[in-house]
Amino acid sequence: MLYFLKKYPVSLTIIAIVIYLSFFKPPQMAIEQIPGIDKVVHFCMYGGLSGILWLEFLHNHHNYEENLWHAWIGAVICPIAMSGIIELLQQYCTTYRGGDWFDFLANSLGVATATIISYFLIRPWMIKRDLINNNRKD
Repeated sequence: MLYFLKKYPVSLTIIAIVIYLSFFKPPQMAIEQIPGIDKVVHFCMYGGLSGILWLEFLHNHHNYEENLWHAWIGAVICPIAMSGIIELLQQYCTTYRGGDWFDFLANSLGVATATIISYFLIRPWMIKRDLINNNRKD
């Protein structure tokens, strides 16, 4: 457990924040009158979570190709599974929150967007950066 605290401190903090935000009773606000704002919030929460998981994984594991399946599990499957479990818990274990499949869809789209950006943009940039840095050391 100490390993994960050292390697993924930002991700674990964001996971705790997402869980807290998913179960606290929010105050009524005028912003709720904007149609679909909650879906944007869900998209950003889970996109941010997945993006940070990808970043911390790529930062901590420089042998990208060998351990990449760990990132797919930890930064894609786990956030989507967590969001589904939270939606079910909101529906069946709270009286002030309701599970919504469109929230789950927004969560999944956030994770998918963060994964596309991380895998196709950030990962190649980090690989290139590491190659340049390794050539400078030699």
